[in-house]
Amino acid sequence: MVIPQIGQSFPVGTTVYQHGVNFCLFTKNAGAVELLLFDTPSDPKPSCAIQFDPRQNRTFYYWHMFLPGIQPGQIYAYRVHGPFAPERGFRFDGEKVLLDPYARAVVMGPDYDREAAIRPGDNLAHSLRSVVVETQSYDWEGDLPLHRPYSETVIYEMHVAGFTRHPSSGLPENLRGTYAGLTQKIPYLQSLGITAVEMLPVQHFDPTDAPNQANYWGYSPIAFFAPHSLYSSNRDPLGPVNEFRDMVKALHKAGIEVILDVVFNHTAEADHQGPTLSFRGIENRAYYILAGNQESYEDYSGCGNSINGNHSIVRRMIVDCLRYWVSEMHVDGFRFDLASVLARDTAGIPLKDPPLLWEIESDPILSGTKIIAEAWDAVGLYQVGNFIGDRWAEWNGPFRDDVRRFIKSDAGLVSTIATRIAASPDLYRQSDREPNRSINFITCHDGFTLNDLVSYNNKHNEGNGKNNTDGTDSNYSWNCGAEGPSDDPAIELLRQRQIRNLLMALFTSQGTPMLLMGDEIRRTQHGNNNAYCQNNPISWFDWDQVKCEQGLFRFTAELIRFTQSHQIFREERFWVLPNGGEPRITWHGPRLHQPDWGRDSHTIAFTLNHPVSGDRIHILFNAFWDPLDFELPPLGKNEMWRRIVDTSLPSPQDFCKLPDAPAVTTGKYRAQARSSVLLIAAR
Repeated sequence: MVIPQIGQSFPVGTTVYQHGVNFCLFTKNAGAVELLLFDTPSDPKPSCAIQFDPRQNRTFYYWHMFLPGIQPGQIYAYRVHGPFAPERGFRFDGEKVLLDPYARAVVMGPDYDREAAIRPGDNLAHSLRSVVVETQSYDWEGDLPLHRPYSETVIYEMHVAGFTRHPSSGLPENLRGTYAGLTQKIPYLQSLGITAVEMLPVQHFDPTDAPNQANYWGYSPIAFFAPHSLYSSNRDPLGPVNEFRDMVKALHKAGIEVILDVVFNHTAEADHQGPTLSFRGIENRAYYILAGNQESYEDYSGCGNSINGNHSIVRRMIVDCLRYWVSEMHVDGFRFDLASVLARDTAGIPLKDPPLLWEIESDPILSGTKIIAEAWDAVGLYQVGNFIGDRWAEWNGPFRDDVRRFIKSDAGLVSTIATRIAASPDLYRQSDREPNRSINFITCHDGFTLNDLVSYNNKHNEGNGKNNTDGTDSNYSWNCGAEGPSDDPAIELLRQRQIRNLLMALFTSQGTPMLLMGDEIRRTQHGNNNAYCQNNPISWFDWDQVKCEQGLFRFTAELIRFTQSHQIFREERFWVLPNGGEPRITWHGPRLHQPDWGRDSHTIAFTLNHPVSGDRIHILFNAFWDPLDFELPPLGKNEMWRRIVDTSLPSPQDFCKLPDAPAVTTGKYRAQARSSVLLIAAR
C-alpha cells in the first residue's frame, strides 16, 4: 500500500527522486483532486486512487503529493472535481480521467475512445494516461544540440511516420512509420545533402481528432511534453521517449539537426462540444482564450479553440516545455505553428510586445536553438516581416507565392522576384537582421507537392469527404497542358523542367531553403492540397520513386551541394545592404545591366560576386515561352564561364560538376523557353 506524503509545489508535473516520485498539478478553482495509479495501459480501473488533502497537499494553486516507492514507468492520471458552470468558464467534470499537462509520456490503450470523453459519464476504461519519466539515466554518449547557423542550413520538412510507412521502404513492418524507421533512413537524408529535418508534430496528439477521418498531420496536441506514442516501435510505456532520443542522437551523429513543428495555439479538446481530456477539466479559464460569454472559445487557430499563451501559468508551461525538449531531448529548434496566436493577450487582442514570445526569444536555455515562426493565424493576423524580436526566423509566405507565379510565367513579377531572390529586404527591414532568417520554401505539408504544382490547375480534395470545399484555392499552379498524369512526352518534359526551375529559384535565393519531403522524387498527392486526414499512400513517401526519379534526385542533391559549398550562398549579410554599401549582386536582363522591370517581362538575370572567396556566379531565369539570348558579363584574360546548370537539358546534362562543366565560348547564352541557367567563372 502506498502511503502518501505532503510533497512539494515544484517542479510542476512528476519528479523522480531516489525513494519515490513527487506529483504536482496546477488548478486554481478545483475543489478536490484525485490521483489514479495503473499497473498497465489498458487496465479498466486503477490499482490505487489517492485523494489530495486540500489542507496538507495544496500550496496556493498547486496540488502536490510525494509517493514513496513509485518508479519511472508508473502509469497515472487525474480526476479533478469542481464546478461545471460554462457561463462562468468552468468545465470541471470529476467523472473524466485527465492527462497531466506536464506528462513526459502518454499511453493510449486499445480501448481509447475520444467520444467517451465527450459523452456524459465516466470515461475511465477509454482514457489516455500519463507516464512517470526519469530522464537523467539515458546515455547520450556526449551528444549535444548542433547549433548549426542558418547560413549553413538546408531544411527538409517531413512527416515522421509518412517517411517510412510505405511498404516500399524495405523496412520490417514493425519499424515502418516509427522513430526507429526514420533512423534507418538517415543515409538517404545525408545523400540528399539535408542538414536539418523539420518534423511535423510529434507532441502527443489525438489521432482520432478528425471527423470520420484520421488526424494524419498531428495538429491536435494533447500532451506537449510527450513524444507521440504511436510513432514508437517500442510499446513499453517508456519506449517512445527512449526511441525518440535514439533517433535524435543518430541524426546528430550524421550532422543533421532536429526541428520540431510545435503546436501551442490549440489542443485536441476543440470547441465547447469537444472532449475533456486534460486542460479543459483542470482549469479551463486559464488554459484557453474564452469568448465574452465564457461558454465558448475564441478560435484563432481554425481548430475550435485557442491556447491562452500569455496567461502566466500557460506561458510558464510553454517555456518549461521548450526547455525540456532542448535540455532533455536534445532537439535543435522549433517551428511554431500559427505563431501569431501567441501574440494575443488573454482576451485575444494582439499585443505589441507579447510576453511569451519575448520570453522564448530571451530564454538562456533556448538561446542556441532555432525559433521559426509561421507568422500568421487563421483569422487574419499576418505578421510576416514584422514578427517581434531579434532572433525569430519566419516562414516567408510571399516567397512561396511570388516564385510560383513567376516560374509559371505570370506577368509583372520581375521586380518582385528580384526582391525575393535577395532575401526579401522589403519585408525584413531590420538593419542588423541576418538574411537567412527568411525561411524560403516553394511547397510545404499544407498545399500541393512540387510535382502537383506543375500537374494540376485545381485542387482535388474529394477524398477528404468535404466535397472539395477544403484547402486553399490560391495555389498559383499550372498543369503544363493537362490536368493530372499525362502520357504526352512534351508535357512530361515541360513538367520536369518546371520542377527544376522551381528548385533553382529555391536554392539560389538568399535565405534558408526548406524542401518538402519527397519533392526531390516527384512525390504526388494526386492533386490533394490538404492531405491532413490522408494516412495512406497519398501522403506517404514511396521509396520506389527514388529509383524512378534518379535524375531529379541527382539534380536536387548536386544543386544543394553546389550552393552549400560556395560562400556567396552562405553569406550572413544581405546581398544588397538596406543602408547602402557594396552589393554582392548585380541585376541584368537579356542585356547586361539592363534588367527589364516592365509589366510584360518574364526574365531576370543576376551576377553574384564574393570579394573574399572570389566566387563569381551568373544565374538567369527565362520564364518566357520562347528562347532568348542573354548577354554574359565579361571575364578576365584567363577566365571563362562554365555551365553548371541548364534545366532545359536532359539528365545528367542538366547539372554538370565543375571539372566536367562545358565552357561557354561566346559572349551570350541562349536560354531555352521556360528554363534557368547557372554559370560559374573558372580558370
